[in-house]
Amino acid sequence: MFSEIYHNRVLELAADIPHAERLPDPDGSAQKVSRICGSVITADVMLDAEGRVTDLGLDPRACVLGQASVSVLARNAIGKTLQDFIQARDAMRAMLKEGAYPPRGDFWELRHLEGVRDYAQRHTSVLLGFDAIIAAIEDALEKRNQAAGCVG
Repeated sequence: MFSEIYHNRVLELAADIPHAERLPDPDGSAQKVSRICGSVITADVMLDAEGRVTDLGLDPRACVLGQASVSVLARNAIGKTLQDFIQARDAMRAMLKEGAYPPRGDFWELRHLEGVRDYAQRHTSVLLGFDAIIAAIEDALEKRNQAAGCVG
C-alpha cells in the first residue's frame, strides 16, 4: 500500500527537476527545513516589476515526494505571482488534509501526490517546496519595498 504513493509518474517528476541550480544574484531567497524528515529546500527567485517570477533556482535536498512536488512547482513557476503559489499551496493542503480535489490549472500534476493524503507524516515534505518558493518571493518583495522606501 505504501508503494502506491511512489508510482512511476512521482518517480519521473522527482528525477527531473527544472531550475535545480541556485541563482547567482537572486532578488529573494529562502530555505525551508522539515523537522519531520530532514528535507531541505532552498529557493532563489528573480521577479519582474509586477512581482511575477522571471527566473527560479532551487536546491532541493528532499525525499522523493518532496522532489516530485518541487518538480511540478518548478515546471510552472515562470510568470507566477506570490498569490498564484499561495492558491496552489492552499489547494494542495486542502487535498491532503480535507480530501478536496487536487490543484487545477498549471499545477494539475500535483494530483499525482494525492495518495500522500493517507500519510500525514509526509504532508510536510510535499508542502515544503511551496513554503520555500513563497518565502523567497516574500523576501524579494520585502527587499524591493525597503529599497523603494530608502530612495528619495
